[in-house]
Amino acid sequence: MNDQNAPTRRLAYGVDPQRPERYSLRQARYDALAGDIDALAGVAAREGRRLSVLDIGAGAAATPRHLRARPNFRAIDIDGTDIERRKNLDESLYRRLFIGDLTKGYPELASGAYDVVVCEQVLEHLHELKIPMETIGRLVRPDGRAFVGVPIFIPPLHLARRHLVPHLDRLMGRRRRRDHVQAFTLAQFRAALVANSKLEFVEARGFRIVSGGLLRPLEEFRGWWAFNRWLGARLPGACIEVQVVLQKPAVTVAAA
Repeated sequence: MNDQNAPTRRLAYGVDPQRPERYSLRQARYDALAGDIDALAGVAAREGRRLSVLDIGAGAAATPRHLRARPNFRAIDIDGTDIERRKNLDESLYRRLFIGDLTKGYPELASGAYDVVVCEQVLEHLHELKIPMETIGRLVRPDGRAFVGVPIFIPPLHLARRHLVPHLDRLMGRRRRRDHVQAFTLAQFRAALVANSKLEFVEARGFRIVSGGLLRPLEEFRGWWAFNRWLGARLPGACIEVQVVLQKPAVTVAAA
């Protein structure tokens, strides 16, 4: 029997169980890309076709959860990938789920197979980045888009995170390795991503400069979310994490 007096579980943006704050700044990146992808799906629907999306690093399926609440979700075919099957992942949110290693290049996936490729909070976990970035570019169809997000640091703090922090961990006898093995600045990440993916830069946007702690109650208010979106669009390099939007050039047909 259900307990009618049990508290209702709080969901970020009404859809995301990873955070309880109504306008969670940590999950704002998924709300933003869902809005963009929904707009692209609307264009595709008007053209009589469906929008194909690949979600690299499915994790807790944040991408389809945010897309499912959008008006054009039924015009989207979304596939997911991950390095392993996760117990907390609702695979029904995806058309298909591929288990594979991004550093191996996903040879089972055809080049240009997707209108949109999403790679959020994945690359900072990988020691090798060239093949993953090349793969993102390869999988996007001509005139398609990619949304790639990572944590970033203001220089020279990225050098301290990359070199000093691991050294201090060893001195302190910290046995558990940190999940993040990369430390980027925005300029460094953007340059590497464009060079390796062969995609064109569209924009970079951040979502939080300071969040959590005493400021967490403010994440219940849309105005605080809107202010952070405004600030993150103007100062993305000062944010804790960034989302880079890229586009593959359209194929041009040479005149006869």
